Amino acid sequence: MNPFEFDSKEVEDYVMDWKRMYPKSYKKKDTAPYTKTRVILLNGCEFEQQWFLHQFARHCTDPELKKEIAFIRNQEQQQQKRISCLKPINENILETTIAYEQLAIDLTAILAQNEKDKNNKAALDFALLEDFDHLYRFANLLKMDYGIEAGNLVGEYTEIMPGRPTIAEHRNPRQNTKSHMNNKKADPYSKCVGMIITAAEQQTMNFYMNMAQMYKNDYGRKLFAEIAMIEEEHVTQYESLNDPNGSWLEHWLMHEYVECYLYYSAMEDESDTYIKGIWKEHFEMEVAHLKRVAHLLEKYEKKKVSDVIPDAEFPKLISFKGNKEYIRSVLEHVSITQINDKFVEVKDLKEDSDYVVYQNKVNRNLVDVPSHMVIEKAIDKFGKDYRHADKKHVIKTLDDRKHDNTNAGRDNQYLVC
Repeated sequence: MNPFEFDSKEVEDYVMDWKRMYPKSYKKKDTAPYTKTRVILLNGCEFEQQWFLHQFARHCTDPELKKEIAFIRNQEQQQQKRISCLKPINENILETTIAYEQLAIDLTAILAQNEKDKNNKAALDFALLEDFDHLYRFANLLKMDYGIEAGNLVGEYTEIMPGRPTIAEHRNPRQNTKSHMNNKKADPYSKCVGMIITAAEQQTMNFYMNMAQMYKNDYGRKLFAEIAMIEEEHVTQYESLNDPNGSWLEHWLMHEYVECYLYYSAMEDESDTYIKGIWKEHFEMEVAHLKRVAHLLEKYEKKKVSDVIPDAEFPKLISFKGNKEYIRSVLEHVSITQINDKFVEVKDLKEDSDYVVYQNKVNRNLVDVPSHMVIEKAIDKFGKDYRHADKKHVIKTLDDRKHDNTNAGRDNQYLVC
């Protein structure tokens, strides 16, 4: 599929009225888990577009171009409002959070397995270890606070058990940046991956930043705050993968292309007929946006689409599926940490290393670390932690359900906890 060859109406013809903007919400007990993850992913894609276009407008000196940005951005806002209201009123914060983490896990695993760029793949695998643990922590909070088992929400697709313990994920922020791609040489799929995973993790970060103040008890507020700090690390890592070179209009064209790619992937993958129709409509809207931006690129910079996107044929589409075995293979590497483009064993780090120094500041007292507190409380209440796993953990020390292991991923003689 080449979106530039798809027939669409003019941008002005896609303005929605209020009735169309407010969709029928999905039924939380009947809707497939991956339909929920697609809703979150496309919502995040629209959020990313909002952030980008507002920043573009604030750095744009041409009044006519600002008007074009404003019109298309308004339509992206309409799409975002429509998608966000697919979530039903009776789905509580933690049920939604489980879908956020299932998205983070399975989207990352899918992208990683198809990624040719070694630097991108390493970044995806590294963050996968951490998001996997977040699902486990939130699942235990869900069972404690609502009596709901997260396994019923993720279905048979995703296991729930510890990853790299969240306590081990806190790094000196300077170590979270990575080398960026060269868009003139990068594989088309890799360029899409960088933008998609940045948008998805940014959406998760935004959600947790807000939930940290809105949750109903201290344990939950603290857990959302802690994991929001990790999502900040992930966004820092992922956004650094994207090539910052190029003009604002070139970047805008890529944003629209990626939106087309995501909506088309969602449309082809969707099992819910009603929501599939929404993805189809939004794909057509995004094609109209893409063509308008292509016109603006030629008008203002005398550049062709091929100067930015040499081959506009979509790369392999994103299709959601279970990734249990791949995730288990990644879990074998819980003992590493990141230092920019390098990954090293925590046990080999020295006392004055940035990781050890930062860890000793943030995790000064083990009893104060929210992700640890939640599991300890769950063990206290139920006699063991909550899991949803097909078989034993791949890491023997993480198989103990009556003890929260805070050493895995941070087993270093110089750490205070």
